[in-house]
Amino acid sequence: MSQQQQFENFTASSLYCEKCKAAMPVRERLLLVLPEREIYDYLCTGCGSSVGRREITAGEKLMAQALAGRRRGRSAPVHELTP
Repeated sequence: MSQQQQFENFTASSLYCEKCKAAMPVRERLLLVLPEREIYDYLCTGCGSSVGRREITAGEKLMAQALAGRRRGRSAPVHELTP
């Protein structure tokens, strides 16, 4: 996987909040679902104000789901039944 692909689906865990005057943990809230993309808002966990946005295109979402499914498939233990 190239370095460019590693950061295509970046999700923030903390962002700078103007009200709190510090980098704060954030939570993601779905704002809008469109046929070609989804728009998310990042909310400060300290004061609840909006500190950023992220858009995910339909193609990016499908790719992320496929990669997540592939990762789950690898980590799941395989059990064989013996009579």
